[in-house]
Amino acid sequence: MSLDVELRPWESLQGLAQARDPKELEDFLGTLTPSEAVRALLRLDRDDQERVLTLLSPDQAANLIEDVPDEPAADIIEQLSTEDAALILNEMESADQADLLGELDQEDAEAILAKMDPEEAKDARQLIEYDHDVAGGLMITEILAYPRHIRVEHVIRHLSRHADAYADYDLQTFFVTEPTGELMGSIELRALVLADHAKPLAELVQTDIPSVPADTPLEQLEDLFETHELAALPVIDERRRLLGVVRYSDLVVALAERAEEDFMKARGIVTGDEIRTMPVAVRSRRRLSWLSINIVLNVMAASVIALYEDTLSAVIALAVFLPIVSDMSGCSGNQAVAVSLRELTLGIVKPFEVAHVWLKEVIVGLINGLALGCLLGMAAWLWKGNLYLSIVVGVALAANTLVAVSIGGTVPLILKRFGVDPAVASGPILTTVTDMAGFFMLLSLATLMLPVLSISPAP
Repeated sequence: MSLDVELRPWESLQGLAQARDPKELEDFLGTLTPSEAVRALLRLDRDDQERVLTLLSPDQAANLIEDVPDEPAADIIEQLSTEDAALILNEMESADQADLLGELDQEDAEAILAKMDPEEAKDARQLIEYDHDVAGGLMITEILAYPRHIRVEHVIRHLSRHADAYADYDLQTFFVTEPTGELMGSIELRALVLADHAKPLAELVQTDIPSVPADTPLEQLEDLFETHELAALPVIDERRRLLGVVRYSDLVVALAERAEEDFMKARGIVTGDEIRTMPVAVRSRRRLSWLSINIVLNVMAASVIALYEDTLSAVIALAVFLPIVSDMSGCSGNQAVAVSLRELTLGIVKPFEVAHVWLKEVIVGLINGLALGCLLGMAAWLWKGNLYLSIVVGVALAANTLVAVSIGGTVPLILKRFGVDPAVASGPILTTVTDMAGFFMLLSLATLMLPVLSISPAP
């Protein structure tokens, strides 16, 4: 089939899928970058996606699916027959298998696992049990480990005989175990190849390598990688038996994904792996779940303004400073939230240390609040030439900054203590409180000083 060069990639992919030509389909995908191939696949309808994956070999289909975000990848896999899905998952790395199966309904996942290669299914079942943000959730099980008494020549012979099976393995490092199965250490490929072939592995092994249990969090993994400058870190069970390895490249990706997720959550954007090829109803429902709550929070903040309608009518300039006071305070509070979230993540503070964190934030809040209040008060005086107006807006901003950093610093710890995700809930709570407190302080002070705030022009 000849392709029109003017066709967009997904149109070309659709034509090849419908023509059912595996060779040309494979050749065409080979001309695309991984991101272009994913983009083209996700632009197709469900039937054409299924055609593409079933026309490709399981290995090629696995390479394509591994680049698709987990949730849409799971949607695509669910379209396939159980047998086709199992063949594709057999060819994926163990960590990717677990991520994908974890996105499926339990019934669908079990049906696919039952059709997979028994060893592959066993590894996948084990990895599914771990959270995604610990060593067990990041590790891969495609590793090579040999008993300490095995000689170098036997390892080289074994690798040569099973070259096809180990083609996708990272063979830079081999692991050595004790007779009881405990991890003894590791050997680099270069050292293995250059060694006397008659030597046992016990004479070459490096025994001072670090290892971690499967429940080790990302932050500890990051520290170990930076301290020891490792490419991979072995993961062990309670009996020091080797379970798998965490690669530094996978840790970097996981840390970046979590940082992005926390950033989105803190701003109320909780949409999972949403992409625009997903069903409209699903995307709309996810977004509305947050936006509907946000309406209530905004109405609560706006109700404070309604209570002081007469003050605003008398001193219309106050309307200009309302958003400034709330936004500047919110920025200060968000800084405090970010620091608390990071310290919780790194284990620097514990959820019960609320008083300690609050005292630390109060000092910063007083300094910054006074500085910001003076700046805004000066701006008000230069604009309207009214000293009392400058005092009102300056004091309101200083006081609300103190409130904002107190809330921003302590609320994440309180939420964590009660088992609520602080990245999701801290932002909405901070925004609502700082808006309400800022509006209340500014308008209350203005009401008290209304006789001297005669800045509106006479009718």
